[in-house]
Amino acid sequence: MPPLYSDSYYTTLDAVVNQFNFRNLMSQSTPLLIAQVTDTHLFAEADKSLFGLPTAHSLQAILAQVQLLQPDLLLLTGDLSQDETATAYERLRDLVSPLSIPAYWLPGNHDNPEVVAKILDSPPISAQKSFTAGGWQFLLLNSQIPGQVGGYLSPESLDWLDSQLTSSSDKPTLIGLHHQPLAVDSAWIDGSKVANAEELLGILDNHPQVKLVIFGHIHQEFDCWRHNIRYLGTPSTGGQFKPRSPNFALDEIAPGFRWLKLYPDGKFETRVERLSWEVYQKLLNCGS
Repeated sequence: MPPLYSDSYYTTLDAVVNQFNFRNLMSQSTPLLIAQVTDTHLFAEADKSLFGLPTAHSLQAILAQVQLLQPDLLLLTGDLSQDETATAYERLRDLVSPLSIPAYWLPGNHDNPEVVAKILDSPPISAQKSFTAGGWQFLLLNSQIPGQVGGYLSPESLDWLDSQLTSSSDKPTLIGLHHQPLAVDSAWIDGSKVANAEELLGILDNHPQVKLVIFGHIHQEFDCWRHNIRYLGTPSTGGQFKPRSPNFALDEIAPGFRWLKLYPDGKFETRVERLSWEVYQKLLNCGS
């Protein structure tokens, strides 16, 4: 796929990154810098669009922006494919692998876990769902119900989560899943949140080392504190959903991703970054 942005775009973005100085914002301790990329919705066809945007081109633009930040890890939080084809997952692998950034993934409601597990399980991409980095523990959950839009966590998943948290109570912990466990004040999308979210929340409330819960699915930014845990929803790398809308509606805002800086003492920082208006308009023109 040819680039959708000029050399001047990279130069400008690089200057912004250097000015912001991501590596030295708050603490003398070296933080772990993570990029959460979610809801990529890739197709077998490279130029196919969803919600007016060519998803592969849009992801390519997002990853170019991610690469300039030089994160230590990538977290891919579901709906990686729209059509569940092996070709779509191979395209994701071919876009992510050249970055040489360790990447971990979990499935969303549009994914085929068996197919994706066969393709996204070679360095730098891992299928592991429990790992540690930078003094933090990471636990990735499968909230998919095969053939359905909504989310659910099986008893086995919840037991596994509780066991993992019990055995590593000394590490600050980030939980990742696809579906939102909290309502986001948008009736149509809240109808597909984690159906048994209260069971999940009950477990998390019993483990004070849990600091963050991140998710996708909602195609918009969300930020809420509950019982000393911060719950973060992240924009899609493609089309965005209008916040607080009772019915399905698209938002006129650029695709994005989330970065997180995790410190060994359990503190963290986070922000959503979006594509520039110029790049967004070029993507819209490609998708029309």
